[in-house]
Amino acid sequence: MSSTDHRLMVAADADAQARLAAQRLIARIELHHDRPAICLTGGSGPQRMFELLAGEFEPRIPWQRVHWFISDERFVPENDPLSNIGAARRAFLDGRAPPQNIHSIPTDAASPDDAARRYEAELKAFYGRDQLAPERPLFDLVLGGVGPDGHTASLFPGRPQLLIQDRWAAGVDTAPVEPLVPRVTLTFPALASCAEMLFLAHGAAKRDILARVFAGEDLPSAHARSQGETVWLVTQDALPENARGA
Repeated sequence: MSSTDHRLMVAADADAQARLAAQRLIARIELHHDRPAICLTGGSGPQRMFELLAGEFEPRIPWQRVHWFISDERFVPENDPLSNIGAARRAFLDGRAPPQNIHSIPTDAASPDDAARRYEAELKAFYGRDQLAPERPLFDLVLGGVGPDGHTASLFPGRPQLLIQDRWAAGVDTAPVEPLVPRVTLTFPALASCAEMLFLAHGAAKRDILARVFAGEDLPSAHARSQGETVWLVTQDALPENARGA
């Protein structure tokens, strides 16, 4: 990944990062006055931002118009503590977003592959066509993170899901990192179909993997990018030496 592929923003700390992320999310919503689509991510990265969306920033979101999706999901019931969309619901969606505007991956399906097929069908119905068009993004904003092995969403290094170009979602039978449960993930083409992809990384524990990503190592999070704008929003303590001054 070269420095021309992305924009790097550095926040003083996790609270400042959450505020900047919430502001960028709301700015994308405001640019799409009809039916904004936001693709959320799981993990710890967005949790402070979720708290802001449920509090200080709540009045700025046109809840009746915004549709919420998820980039990947653990194959567990939605009320399971491991559920990504379940965590987002509890943090800020429930009681604010209309239920029909929350697009969960159907983990009540028979298998991760079946859930992926059903979610792809829902995405296509929302989008209004079966093929993604570069001039019309599926999402206004895709939130992303980076795992300790360089994965993003549930696209793991060396796995066949990385090569999929003809599907929008895919099942993942096994995950190489905790929690060791099957997953469902959006594919690179679906993630790329956005006006902005916003990666969040905070904490000193992220510094080594970010150094590898920014050095252009063959890692999923280094290959994920938007057809529009790709932004890495990292905290000062996560910033590796090879990104300083970028």
